[in-house]
Amino acid sequence: MENDKYYIERCLDGHPDDFRHLVRRYQPVLLTYLVGKLSRRDLAEDAAQETLVRAYFNMGRLKKLESFYSWLLGIAHFVAREQQKKEWTRRKHESPRVLVEETPEPDPPEHYGLKAKVAALPEKYRMLILLRHYGGLSCRQVAECLGLPMGTVTARMAQAYVLLRNALKKEESREVK
Repeated sequence: MENDKYYIERCLDGHPDDFRHLVRRYQPVLLTYLVGKLSRRDLAEDAAQETLVRAYFNMGRLKKLESFYSWLLGIAHFVAREQQKKEWTRRKHESPRVLVEETPEPDPPEHYGLKAKVAALPEKYRMLILLRHYGGLSCRQVAECLGLPMGTVTARMAQAYVLLRNALKKEESREVK
């Protein structure tokens, strides 16, 4: 499996079709991140698409090719904020009747509850979970992608699981009360 740097260099050297490899690798991770941020799959899908388009057209500005994933998440964060502002403005200018008729139902909580917990993790843990479980990468591939030692990846994964378990237990105890 080639790394991000390889595909980015290929794109920059006149092989734009190689961007599809990066899309395949990061689209599921990106979508999960954005669903956690926006709480609606339809908005997250639009934001993910916009993020990938912006990344493609601005790839020449990426200074550290090894940091593509972090750079992509930065773009996604910015796009999500734009999306939230647009949605807020749209809702502000519509009558309540139109809102009820046209606003799609958000994903049920059981679909994005865990994703929201993952999105709320500190960055160093969230990246690992997204790449490993939603991106389908092995721990070794995650280590290569992020430029971290394998031991650091496995230790952080264990810490991330503890944080997720605690967040889920806290939610369960609130539901019981």
